[in-house]
Amino acid sequence: MGSARANEYCLGWAARDESGVLSPYKFSRRAVGEDDVSIKITHCGVCYGDVIWTRNRRGDSKYPLVPGHEIAGIVKEIGSNVRVFKVGDHVGVGTYVNSCRDCHFCNDALEVYCAKGVVGTFNGIDSDGSITKGGYSNYTVVHERYCYKIPDNYPLASAAPLFCAGITVYAPMMRYKMNQPGKSLGVIGLGGLGHMAVKFGKAFGLNVTVFSTSISKREEALSLLNTDKFVISSDQQQMEALAGTFDFIIDAASGDHPFDPYMALLKTAGVLVLVGFPTEVKVNPASLLLGMKTITGSAIGGSKDTREMINFCAAHKIYPEIEVIPIQYANEALERMIKSDVKYRFVIDIENSLK
Repeated sequence: MGSARANEYCLGWAARDESGVLSPYKFSRRAVGEDDVSIKITHCGVCYGDVIWTRNRRGDSKYPLVPGHEIAGIVKEIGSNVRVFKVGDHVGVGTYVNSCRDCHFCNDALEVYCAKGVVGTFNGIDSDGSITKGGYSNYTVVHERYCYKIPDNYPLASAAPLFCAGITVYAPMMRYKMNQPGKSLGVIGLGGLGHMAVKFGKAFGLNVTVFSTSISKREEALSLLNTDKFVISSDQQQMEALAGTFDFIIDAASGDHPFDPYMALLKTAGVLVLVGFPTEVKVNPASLLLGMKTITGSAIGGSKDTREMINFCAAHKIYPEIEVIPIQYANEALERMIKSDVKYRFVIDIENSLK
């Protein structure tokens, strides 16, 4: 049952300033309300968003800041109104923990686009007025609407990256009906998001091509991820040979790069969806007009898509490629992420290392 008192102190790791350096930090979570779920965090994925906000790259960081929005764990307490979850359930939490629940986006299970603004899992304003703190901590309290059941047979360490990296690419693929076998998918950037796009594409029966600036990723793309084709994006001859052959391209590259060469690869009425975060997007109007092509963006996904994705991954045995680390390695992991030195997602073993 729910607790009317504030819960015990939560232990986490926090950044205190724009250096982004993380160190141990104790704080209070809000009490478990009647619609809330209290979760013992076992694992938390390391996302580039953790770099952005610990280092105040958007100018809105609220310190001390506990990052982490790829959370997996076990239910340890539920509120009196909670019926979907029970103590002991395996659950996950993604990038947001509240929304208005009344606008047309929330009513359509697209809470991430809430008209009144979604509340981030960390660095947001919680329902009690406190600053939300993320999954680099030993437990969290979340309204049941923003909590998702993880099938018991799906490893919690593997589940954590699904709640940001996984859903970020799954949602636009479903929106544009890229779950139909035989279609052609291009993936720009083979990092945490890109490798999940490849895995979903192969599970959907698509013909998948990876575009990268690094030849060193070729072998893993082809052998580990079973990509159909690997292309060095700077090779003009390779790129021109593929002109007009793709139904859909997922652009997961966060570094600045040209867009027109990729728009030329799309079929008539093809779509390029941006899920990375470059500093700018420049496109020649002809890249859109000549061929009725679309460039669009997508951020995470709503609750319906998230539940479907988790069940799809469990049913098809789709697992992110992860490197499990202790919390004490978090600072080095963030530095390695900046250098793209990870294959393909760090996951912090909270349960066994955060003491």
